[in-house]
Amino acid sequence: MTALAAEFFTLDEVNRLKIIPDVIDRRLTTQMAAQRLGISDRQCRRLLARYREDGPLGMTSRRRGKSSNNQLPQGLAAYALNIIRERYNDFGPTLACEKLAEVHGVHISKETVRKLMTQASLWVPRKQRAPKIQQPRYRRACAGELIQIDGCDHHWFENRGPKCTALVYVDDATSRLMQLRFVKSESTFTYFEATRGYIEMHGKPLALYSDKASVFRINNKNATGGEGETQFGRAMHELNIQTICAETSAAKGRVERAHLTLQDRLVKELRLQGISTMESANAFAEEFMNDYNRRFSKAPRQEFDVHRELDVDDDLDMVFTWREARRVSKSLTVQYDKVLYLIEDNEFSRRAIGKYIDVWHYPDGHKELRLNGVSLPYSTYDKLSEIDQGAIVDNKRLGRALEMAQLVQAERDNNRSQSVPSGDGPSRRRKALMNPLMILVKIIKLRWIHILSYDQMVSRKINNQTTRCANSIFYTTLFTNSAPNYT
Repeated sequence: MTALAAEFFTLDEVNRLKIIPDVIDRRLTTQMAAQRLGISDRQCRRLLARYREDGPLGMTSRRRGKSSNNQLPQGLAAYALNIIRERYNDFGPTLACEKLAEVHGVHISKETVRKLMTQASLWVPRKQRAPKIQQPRYRRACAGELIQIDGCDHHWFENRGPKCTALVYVDDATSRLMQLRFVKSESTFTYFEATRGYIEMHGKPLALYSDKASVFRINNKNATGGEGETQFGRAMHELNIQTICAETSAAKGRVERAHLTLQDRLVKELRLQGISTMESANAFAEEFMNDYNRRFSKAPRQEFDVHRELDVDDDLDMVFTWREARRVSKSLTVQYDKVLYLIEDNEFSRRAIGKYIDVWHYPDGHKELRLNGVSLPYSTYDKLSEIDQGAIVDNKRLGRALEMAQLVQAERDNNRSQSVPSGDGPSRRRKALMNPLMILVKIIKLRWIHILSYDQMVSRKINNQTTRCANSIFYTTLFTNSAPNYT
């Protein structure tokens, strides 16, 4: 194809220029030409007539150079674009299209809006946007300066045991594996347990570097409690340990890369050791960490270790607790976790009426009610434990929550109160039919109905009278041990 032909003709039109002259020269029939061009015989005859009339230019489309039939009315595109510039310049095309229709009565398609915004440089398609550059940063200089923490949900025991989560603590300066603990799921209490084990083994680090999970950061903008920090954040604040949340997974790449290594090596080591439980895996973790650090750890730029010892007033039992404020009612009661707590009536407890007290929930399960640092004696009234209220479950703990729900439902089905009717349980009639004696009665009744002679069946019209007759025959035989005589 010459440059001149490429300027005026498309590939389909050039193909027509090769075939239509063959029809004129009688080397091809119109049917054969239509088949080669993929058009109808009538359209082929039209092209033949246009070629005879206009020559090669007759093969071009007659719509070329003309405006589209479905183009926007003149000035509407400019009007819509002016509105977008003034009011919706930071909107996406879809949202801008919706607002144009709802607020201004301008009804155009979202693809047209996208085209207008792209031409006006108000919108850049995602494929054309400049990629985000994650520049590498230097390691921290000293061990204990920054500890990257994260949980990895994986089939650590393959098919030998249930799926669980490994909480991994990696030192940023050395890539050393500082703590490895297997738990059922990522939660505040499991991080309490793992962090306490870390502190007891190494001391207090300067900072912990985590993701934006709800354990480390309040993600609900409408949250009313916590004073802007989570339970884990409050515990770290009391220990004077800074918590930092990473913006991206690449920012805490050392612990992310450690996950890949552990998913390869640790899974196979657990298989070789025959370990299939979290308890056994936690016992083996220290031996594995020593071997891991010997192979993969790096020397820090400075030999100084910035881990700090616990202060005299650092009581880990009190620090690693879940704390919530509850108002004391006039009847000296407090509701927490669907349980009603009855505070012992005394002079000191009465000072708490109408005030907020702290409910401390310890990792081992026991709870304390504290007023100004003093523990209040109480008893429980567990009437609310039968109520199932909807709970917001973080995505990382959803698997464990569903597992617990199945266990609770199974236990509830086995221990259902007989005074409460079951919505989908068997009715009285179904219970009677499931009784073995009633099943035997049914079988014998049906058998004797078939034993009746044809004349007797006809005389009784094979209706309810037959059933009543069979009942009388059966029960007479059952209680007199005598068979009926049909002769």
